[in-house]
Amino acid sequence: MQLAKLLQVVWGEFSMVEAERRLLANALTDPDNQQFVLLSDSCVPLHNFNYVYRYLIFIDPGQHGTGRYSEHMLPEVEKKDFRKASQWFSMKRQHAIMVMADSLYYRKFRLYCKPNMDGRNCYADEHYLPTLFNMIDPNGIANWSVTHVDWSEEKWHPKTFRAQDITYELLKNITSIDKSIHVTSDAKIHPETLDKLMQLFSNYTTV
Repeated sequence: MQLAKLLQVVWGEFSMVEAERRLLANALTDPDNQQFVLLSDSCVPLHNFNYVYRYLIFIDPGQHGTGRYSEHMLPEVEKKDFRKASQWFSMKRQHAIMVMADSLYYRKFRLYCKPNMDGRNCYADEHYLPTLFNMIDPNGIANWSVTHVDWSEEKWHPKTFRAQDITYELLKNITSIDKSIHVTSDAKIHPETLDKLMQLFSNYTTV
């Protein structure tokens, strides 16, 4: 019996997308799986599942979004079709099947969306899936992100939430946001915050 080749996953490289596809391929073998969600162990759900399933992709016109586009992707992918999302996603079974069936856009992103290419950093795990769905099923997606982070500190990584930051007002403020320009999902919830979160969740109703 031939052993499956192990995949070494490296942050920022296309191996992130390859790992996601392997996860989806394995999950698709069970016909009962109709919804697929990829989240970080630092993500804390503030909305119910039906709400999360409705949202996935958004447009980021800045240097971390459209600014990562490379003309090497022409003619298949034009700049106007280039999209961004956080690595974390929520999708239906029909979209998971589309991901597995794609080879054209998969190849384009594998070749031309990588760190330090043409003087820019393109991270395929943030752009391949949203661009793919925007190209092949634009009416089946939402221009939104499934996660929220705070980039107000203007650092390489977003704000890390600690116990003193976790308040009822913070949770309500996050769930009331109705527009997102640039959202990625590296923000971390420290273990020390869990007791505070559990205390708040006992009196908090998700929307």
